[in-house]
Amino acid sequence: MQTTDINKKLVEGYLELFKNLSSNSKLDLISGLSDSLKSSKKNKKSSLKALTGDFIPEKSADEIIADLKNARNFTRNTDPF
Repeated sequence: MQTTDINKKLVEGYLELFKNLSSNSKLDLISGLSDSLKSSKKNKKSSLKALTGDFIPEKSADEIIADLKNARNFTRNTDPF
């Protein structure tokens, strides 16, 4: 199934759900959708910038690896044959 087919099915499903809403609820929904379209353009531009440079470790890579290895907890018991 192609992406366009899936999207079309989703839209049809939502439209079926929206049939029972009042006119005011439908207008609120339209307003919310249009606001999300306006704000999603802004978020797409800044989303990658927000992900870069946030992790500044206080420890070196070797210290972090040693901490991870020391934190391992093996509780599995094996029975000899």
